[in-house]
Amino acid sequence: METITLGAVSITRVREYFGSVDMTPATFFPDLPKGVWDDGASWLAPHFLDADSHVVHSAIQTWLLRSEGRTILVDTGVGNHKERPYAPVWSRLDTDFLANLARAGVEPEDVDVVINTHLHVDHVGWNTRLEGRRWVPTFPNATYLMPKDDFDFWNPVNGHKPLLGRGNQNVFEDSVAPVHEAGQTLLWENSHRIDAGLSLDAAPGHTPGSSVLTLSSGTDRAVFVGDMLHSPAQVLEPDANSCFCEDPRAPARPAGRSSAGRPTTTHS
Repeated sequence: METITLGAVSITRVREYFGSVDMTPATFFPDLPKGVWDDGASWLAPHFLDADSHVVHSAIQTWLLRSEGRTILVDTGVGNHKERPYAPVWSRLDTDFLANLARAGVEPEDVDVVINTHLHVDHVGWNTRLEGRRWVPTFPNATYLMPKDDFDFWNPVNGHKPLLGRGNQNVFEDSVAPVHEAGQTLLWENSHRIDAGLSLDAAPGHTPGSSVLTLSSGTDRAVFVGDMLHSPAQVLEPDANSCFCEDPRAPARPAGRSSAGRPTTTHS
């Protein structure tokens, strides 16, 4: 396990998946000039780009935080055995994520807080696991922090038409609703203080409820933003978004305020 300590908070990266996302750079990042990939091939390959197939590579991972005596997970990846007909690269996975979590010293019952930075398919999957024929919360003692704007946007009963189309199909039903029905969700708006060193703020754009987790402990600072960057190639063109942003203009607005008047940061 890769662990660092910032102030009084320890941070461990727990991997679920690393490899192809079955998308070419032109599809994944339509705003990025082709030259960025051509000129950067020497440092993007092999970790972030397959030079032969010219397909993007990505990491799906969870950040495990230990803060003020609590165990906190930031995003929960894709999950196992999920039907994803319009996102086939994530359909019916069978990874050893929970074993990786155990190797970091954490069993599902140990988790106190789960943070979903937003409710896309690859950020909420391990919210639940299959028990018989039912989806049940993977972390039975945890409070799941979900942005209310995303909860409402992705709830099928509200009839929203996302840019992602059917790419998030089944996600609300198998990875969000079971947790809510179990009474384990806290739906927050605008901002939410987790403890003295950790806070959540709304940063809409990638999704209506996308959020930033800020760590401030001692003299150390860090931010955790789900999908701020999908590839380091974006560092060269910070205004270029992925094809999955619901409001592509919002991430490029100056940091500080969103169009809705809420705090935001530049992200993709």
